[in-house]
Amino acid sequence: MDKLLKKVKITRVNDKGVAAVSENIIKETSLIININGRRHAKLVTLLGKQVKELVVGHLFSQGIINQAKDIKSLIITNNTADIILKKGIVKQPVKDKIKSALKVTKEDIFNCVNAVLKSKIFDKTEAVHSAGLFLHGKEPVAIAEDIGRHHAMDKVIGTALLQGIPLNETVIASTGRMTSEMVGKICRAGIPIIATKAAVTDRGVKLAKENGVTLVGFVRDAGTTMNTDMSVRVFKEAGMKIYSGASRIHCD
Repeated sequence: MDKLLKKVKITRVNDKGVAAVSENIIKETSLIININGRRHAKLVTLLGKQVKELVVGHLFSQGIINQAKDIKSLIITNNTADIILKKGIVKQPVKDKIKSALKVTKEDIFNCVNAVLKSKIFDKTEAVHSAGLFLHGKEPVAIAEDIGRHHAMDKVIGTALLQGIPLNETVIASTGRMTSEMVGKICRAGIPIIATKAAVTDRGVKLAKENGVTLVGFVRDAGTTMNTDMSVRVFKEAGMKIYSGASRIHCD
């Protein structure tokens, strides 16, 4: 983990006064993605953790591939990923409704979100987002963290594609806001349930409803902590807000 961090000197100001101290901050790096010899994108990321999974998930979320097998070769050297795609790939549109018989309990939702909150890098820096994928809402099959919430989500989706995990039988948990862009990634993957500790947006809710996705926000178990400016808030009572698809969650 130390390779991902950098020690810097700062001036800390609080009610106790002013002090010169040292603090860990995250190392921001870039990943260049080339497709068939042409520059595709430059991602600001936490390089060194699940890079292959990030690339596969990114290509899938962007609609460039439909499955991991669409990639003929993927070579990662230093800060560059060179991809050769198979010929004849036709982008598959997002289905109108996600079909899944998956149902979970409210305890499953709390457990999934709690699992992605256990980040040692966040504890040291407060500078990363986390995402996790849970088979049947119980078994963790992928947990990832990155500077961007989008990249963390791409990493777990990429893991599922590489391992052949049935996405329509999973719950995805996140620490990030659920905007339409984030929900769109999940809809394309066919994941039926989203749970986040954070807020949602109106377009995120609209897209979830249109695609038959269960969207749960503000998931905070009793004892959950949240950093607010220079202090820490502790939630005494468990709670969540279900914005769409409440029938998939047993709340009794």
